[in-house]
Amino acid sequence: MTYPVDKKLSIVIPSHNEEKNISYLIDQIRETLTPTGYAYELIFVDDGSRDNTLNELKINAEVYPNVFYVELSRNFGKDYALKAGIAMAKGNAVITMDADLQHPPQMILKMLHHWEEGYDIVYTYREGENPHGKSYQKVTSKLFYKGLNMLSDIKMENGTADFRLIDEKVVKQLKLIDEYEIFFRGIIKWAGYKQIGIPYVPSKRHTGEASYSFFKLVKLAVTSIVAFSARPLYIISMIGLLFSTAAILYIPYVLVSYFLGYAVSGWASIIATIAFFGGLQLMVMSVIGVYVGKIFMQSKHRPHYIIRSSNVVIVNNDLIRI
Repeated sequence: MTYPVDKKLSIVIPSHNEEKNISYLIDQIRETLTPTGYAYELIFVDDGSRDNTLNELKINAEVYPNVFYVELSRNFGKDYALKAGIAMAKGNAVITMDADLQHPPQMILKMLHHWEEGYDIVYTYREGENPHGKSYQKVTSKLFYKGLNMLSDIKMENGTADFRLIDEKVVKQLKLIDEYEIFFRGIIKWAGYKQIGIPYVPSKRHTGEASYSFFKLVKLAVTSIVAFSARPLYIISMIGLLFSTAAILYIPYVLVSYFLGYAVSGWASIIATIAFFGGLQLMVMSVIGVYVGKIFMQSKHRPHYIIRSSNVVIVNNDLIRI
């Protein structure tokens, strides 16, 4: 399969403690893309790795002139690492993928086929459960996408991945987005354009372990939901209205009991009611607090990431090695 050679691809790969995967991944991508005739550049973003990931990137950058690296000053998170790489990308299309080889490089050929057909975004979603995932990861993944689809204004397939191809005109718009706690899987869906999803089966990690813990997944779920919808605020408003109505209906019972001389329920029911409504109020305040917190952090206008070092600068809208 060959295509016109006047098109260039930028492949953005966030990397966190992937020292044993870097060289193998580069070999797999070269094996996949070289026969196509496409020019391509690999932009690795070292997201605060604690191992020798950066050294591996430097070694490969010395060997291959189309391998670039960006070292962030600390671990900012995967989506910010993606943002840093996309900011550097200058290709006619940008492909984002993980460094652990769970995203099969051979799938890029299918993406290119759909791109050449006229699709602006080609994203992937997991076909069935991840055969290599842990039990809690399979459960939390299902709950994450069900909760996201129920409570937000975007709809995503179960197992939607950060393995995708984005046309340059979409990339141009993505670079303008400057929101706090960006969630690219949601942003891609929100952006519109002509999209198509293709299923894939994740490969086994070449080496290493997944870095997402249960608590990180919970945080991701909360931040992604509030990033794309105010529906949780509407839900708690309806809950408040419902219980307020119930409380009003309770007043006639108290008055009738008082005038007829019947004993009103004692301290146990009162304490239970206070405890229940106290917990409900805390829940409501916590939801509001999440939204207020996002506004507070957004108002600071801090940079989303800080680059510590790199072997590339942008000159005249092109990547120049340094």
